[in-house]
Amino acid sequence: MRRRSISTATALAVLFSSAALAAGTAGPAAADSAKVLPVSSVGDIVVDGAHQRVYVSDPTGGKIVVTDYTGTVKATLTGLSGVTGLALSADSGQVYAAVRSGNRIVSVETATYTRTASYPVGAPPGDLEVVDGRIWFAHGTDFGSLDVSGTEPVVRLAQRGDVDFYGAFGMFLAADPAVPGVLVAGNGGDLAVYDVSADGAALRVKGSMDTAVRQLDLTPDGGQVLTSWGDPDYGYGLGAYSATDLTEQAGYPIDAYPNAVRVAPDGTVAGGSDSWYDPDVHIHRPGDPEPVREYDFPNTGDSSGADTLVDGALAWAPDGSRVFAVSVNTYGTYTLRALTDPAKELPALTVSAPSTADRAEKLTVTGKLTSKTPLPAGTSLKVTRTDVESPNGRALAAVKTKAGGGFSFTDTPPAGGKVTYKVSYAGDAAHAAVSGSDAVTVSRKATALTLSNDGKLYAYGKDVSFTAHLGTTYKNRTVEIYADPFGSDKPKKLLKKAKVNSSGNLSATVDMARDTTVTAVFAGDARYASKTVKSTAYAEAKVSTAVSKHYKTGRIGSTTYYYFHKKTDPVFTTTMNYYKGRKQRFQLQIRYQGTWYDSGTEYFALGTDGKSAVRLEAPGESGIRARMRSSYVNGSSGDSVNSTTHGAWKYFTFTT
Repeated sequence: MRRRSISTATALAVLFSSAALAAGTAGPAAADSAKVLPVSSVGDIVVDGAHQRVYVSDPTGGKIVVTDYTGTVKATLTGLSGVTGLALSADSGQVYAAVRSGNRIVSVETATYTRTASYPVGAPPGDLEVVDGRIWFAHGTDFGSLDVSGTEPVVRLAQRGDVDFYGAFGMFLAADPAVPGVLVAGNGGDLAVYDVSADGAALRVKGSMDTAVRQLDLTPDGGQVLTSWGDPDYGYGLGAYSATDLTEQAGYPIDAYPNAVRVAPDGTVAGGSDSWYDPDVHIHRPGDPEPVREYDFPNTGDSSGADTLVDGALAWAPDGSRVFAVSVNTYGTYTLRALTDPAKELPALTVSAPSTADRAEKLTVTGKLTSKTPLPAGTSLKVTRTDVESPNGRALAAVKTKAGGGFSFTDTPPAGGKVTYKVSYAGDAAHAAVSGSDAVTVSRKATALTLSNDGKLYAYGKDVSFTAHLGTTYKNRTVEIYADPFGSDKPKKLLKKAKVNSSGNLSATVDMARDTTVTAVFAGDARYASKTVKSTAYAEAKVSTAVSKHYKTGRIGSTTYYYFHKKTDPVFTTTMNYYKGRKQRFQLQIRYQGTWYDSGTEYFALGTDGKSAVRLEAPGESGIRARMRSSYVNGSSGDSVNSTTHGAWKYFTFTT
């Protein structure tokens, strides 16, 4: 309770105080799934198809993160400072990791993620490849091998022969499980192919490549070496070289700036590029310079450009069902992206329906299915209609394409409201599934809905019944009634949701402790439109005042007065329903020559118990008659959740 005092002299001056409260098009495809990786850098990525796991090395963090195909982390291997290159054994039983700190290669068992061995190799290893059971590793501008097939591991360093590798970007290796005994090495502007079927590496052929290369790969037929930079037309793209003599062949054009290349077991080529404003992953069928599919990463950073592919961070699932890519944004956040069905063309399917239509009247929907490799006329498309009566969709008759991919069908919508027509193509061996949709606003009849008690004022705490009346509808006879009391501390609340009675009425009771907006909602049905109506009713505040320090009560005329000695301070304690920041208005009037005169008002804050006590200083003389009242004034009392309410006048007088 708050207690304040004012002197009679002050009260005789007019004091005012108030506080108011205002209360489906063609183009690059999006990545199919993406999850942030808990890494601070990326050295390499390798896919274990037997266990459906993806391994990503983090040189800066000194760890390997293992995820499933969705990017969910399954294990983290730590204590591997400077870990970079990764390679998978032929039986998918071991992942080998190049750990620069300590000059070692670590073996990890893939079923349990257990480190099974650590092999010193005498130099900081980098890029790794497994060829015929031996682990080949780059070191500096050279490469070596680790053979763990015998009783003791055998390490051979410096296997490059007379090739003058000199580049600063690192030594890159490439091999393919389908091409036994062959290893490709590249560094700076030099490229070489080696026969590694015997104990060492025998140089087959050496040649040149672009100095900007960041990754190499060997095609599964053994016919070509692909590089992540280099194009016969001197543009951006993947370079291609004959594996026999390293003569340059037709490559794969890619927008700026190519930085990765990986070949699937069936020969499909995935190229990557460090591109803010262009697609990031490009899928090519063998020998086809036009991409069959492209993926453009979203922008999750704080620049105008989108996320970009990390150098060399591409890897195929062994079954060719996915390409995995690691992107990075301007915050340094790395994301593993799984791109599904990458070798399939992504068709474009457009659907066009009228913007509006009449219910039960025939309408026509048109569209077109197109792809890089045209689909034949007569291709079957699934059609689904979704409306208020079939929210999960209702299958319509399938439609077939015409020459050029166009199609059309008619339908008579039985339900009004939003009606969506979805057309789907299931895909085939060369084309990914695709769908398109368009919506029609179908007419419905207007609904009659009313709600009682709008604008009425009620005493504090009165239980008031609000009645909604629903007119004619088709099937739905359910109405929802909500109450939303004024003030930010009480949310809108559902009072009742039920079918109206036989007279079309539904009622709900509101405790009128505050001004309240009541809302009735009819959701609509197949033939009648939805409707919402509101009724705002007002509630007085609860105001009462107790008088203390008087020595008796008595009547003057027909009015009851509180009697105070002339030197006793009267105390007036007002109780009001509490609201944060609420104040009571204390009004004082003096009676002079038969007339009441305002001597002023002042606002006093309520305590959290809703009480406010005001003490008047005794006047020191007898014969004074006065009266006071406490009021809640909407807005001026510090809030606007009740309607203005005046308490009863309290009459008092001073005697000797």
